Amino acid sequence: MNKPQVLPNNPNFSSGPCSKRPGYDVNNLDLSVLGRSHRSDVGKSMLGLACTKTAEVLGLPRGYKVGIVPGSDTGAVEMAMWSLLGSRPVTVAAWESFGGGWVSDALKQLKLDAKVLEADYGLLPDLTSVDFSHDLVFTYNGTTSGVKVPDGDWIPSTREGLTICDATSAVFAMDMPWEKLDVVTYSWQKVLGGEGAHGVIILSPRAVERLESYTPPWPMPKIFRLTKGGKLIEGIFKGATINTPSMLCVADYVDALTWVESIGGVSAAIKRSEDNLAVIRAFVDQHSWIDFLAADKNTISNTSVCLTMQASETQVKDIVKLLAAESAAFDIGAYRDAPAGIRIWCGATIESSDVDALMQWLNWAYSEVKK
Repeated sequence: MNKPQVLPNNPNFSSGPCSKRPGYDVNNLDLSVLGRSHRSDVGKSMLGLACTKTAEVLGLPRGYKVGIVPGSDTGAVEMAMWSLLGSRPVTVAAWESFGGGWVSDALKQLKLDAKVLEADYGLLPDLTSVDFSHDLVFTYNGTTSGVKVPDGDWIPSTREGLTICDATSAVFAMDMPWEKLDVVTYSWQKVLGGEGAHGVIILSPRAVERLESYTPPWPMPKIFRLTKGGKLIEGIFKGATINTPSMLCVADYVDALTWVESIGGVSAAIKRSEDNLAVIRAFVDQHSWIDFLAADKNTISNTSVCLTMQASETQVKDIVKLLAAESAAFDIGAYRDAPAGIRIWCGATIESSDVDALMQWLNWAYSEVKK
């Protein structure tokens, strides 16, 4: 097979931190906040803008609150778990590495007698068996397995428990059933291609009610505290962060939100991601040696697209190295705990033309390694 002649213009297909948006230039950021305190008027204004703009772009329901918190998506999920769980039974659903981490948190750290629904990589557990008198912790999209929940139809509108959703590789790329979700967390380093270390937490009125009516029995680290004196710390959701954020990262995030608005809003961002997946679907349909890790086509992620190949683990690693050496794709090896394969980020900041070019290079690299 001849080596392809056209390289992707942007070979950055990492699943986090993810590729910057098309046309990104750090010099175009609003850098007026650099060197200023996050407690200053200009600092709080920028942080407050990040919160309000997020709600507007996502079209959040009335009463939902957006806050910026430490520790990326992991910090946001653990903040929710430590602050909200313990007042009623808990179910944790997991089908990949990060979901498994929330299971460990519930059982080993919080010592909860949680019901665990697990499935192997590529599959979803039986979500119809969830008891919604329980609080539920789950990932919307399995970043390390490439398996997402197809929709929110399985979650009842009338439920006793809270739904706590790790949606870090789903928000801005998938149609989120907001009314079915009481806590949603993500990191802007995923779909929007922002910088790492910062998390976002979105609370429904039901989650706020729980926070103000329930005090967990365990010690609460300062960076996890969402209430004071039995009341929500409203400042967190207006730009008064718990600890010092990077104002450069905040400016970068606001730039990404502005870009989403410029392309037509979140629906356009979702379409860009789905178009990228469509390129890979077509390639998989045409080549018998490659397939999606997701067993059900309705659950294939359109952001962290995980693929298996008819190749040994060593051969897969050689393919990944060869593509990187040719500057055709960087950082596409499967997650360390996942089955051998590749993972191609297809979020909104990726161009379909680059995905198409990558697939031609993947075809060539597979042929080279197998021969």
